[in-house]
Amino acid sequence: MSPLPHPHKTHQEPSSHHHNPKKPGATLDQTKERVRVARISTWVSVGVNFTLSILQIIIGIIAQSQALIADAVHTLSDLVSDFAVLFASKHANKGPDESHQFGHQRFETLAALGIGILLLLVGVEMIWAAAVSVQSGQSIAPVHYSALIIALATLIGKELLFRYLLKQAEKVRSSMLVANAWHSRSDAASSLIVAIGIIANMAGLTWADPIAALIVGLMVSRMGLKFIWSTLNDLTDRSVDNETYQRIHEKMAGTPGLLGIHDLKTRKMGDMILVEVHLELPASMTIAEGHAISDELCRRAMEDEDILDITTHFDPR
Repeated sequence: MSPLPHPHKTHQEPSSHHHNPKKPGATLDQTKERVRVARISTWVSVGVNFTLSILQIIIGIIAQSQALIADAVHTLSDLVSDFAVLFASKHANKGPDESHQFGHQRFETLAALGIGILLLLVGVEMIWAAAVSVQSGQSIAPVHYSALIIALATLIGKELLFRYLLKQAEKVRSSMLVANAWHSRSDAASSLIVAIGIIANMAGLTWADPIAALIVGLMVSRMGLKFIWSTLNDLTDRSVDNETYQRIHEKMAGTPGLLGIHDLKTRKMGDMILVEVHLELPASMTIAEGHAISDELCRRAMEDEDILDITTHFDPR
């Protein structure tokens, strides 16, 4: 029995024949499904957003509702984020190449960051326009009831779109699609505020319409900042949440033949996870035996987790 060198590395990749615990082609099938779901759901979102934004702009101008026009701008921003999702879903699921040896998963993170920046810019513009209108002191015309009908229709449409997109996002576990879904939910919430402002305006409180536009702007800006902060954390190698970490740790530590593990580290790669861990093994164990235990540990860890790669270091004891 020859001593085990220290340290020794083995790399576990879903596409590797030797280490892959899944069926051949399983990862490819999952990738195709993610792309298919992203494409279909996003084109549904494009159709809904385009129709609603055109109606909001036309009725907003006719009914003289600043809040409805602000909401239309928000809806138009959804179209930009939809196309960002289509672009990212096409590139994020490409396999590794010479320039991106771990794959292109961070394209999804970049798309989510772009959506956040877009939301922030749109929200700030809304706040500025509404604040100027309120401070100008000019008389504000009463809003026509048709604006209320469109605002309520938009509210219902956006809420239904949110539920559909979130269901599809959870189906393929895509943070990018989740971000786009919550973008639609922010639209639904803003449409509710717009409807309330229009009702108050029709009741004689004419200043309520631009105030509603101001509140919408604040909500959109907050959502944008939330996405920006989250994606920046992912881009700076944020680890997985504590629940996922403990789950991975327990699966690894329970591997037969292993004396223990330490220095378990994780970091996000788009919606996938990169893992590094030190394995405590008997010093008298052969390299082949150590590799067999490492293979089993990686198989157990990757069985139910979205892990892209595991690096194991052998520490003799």
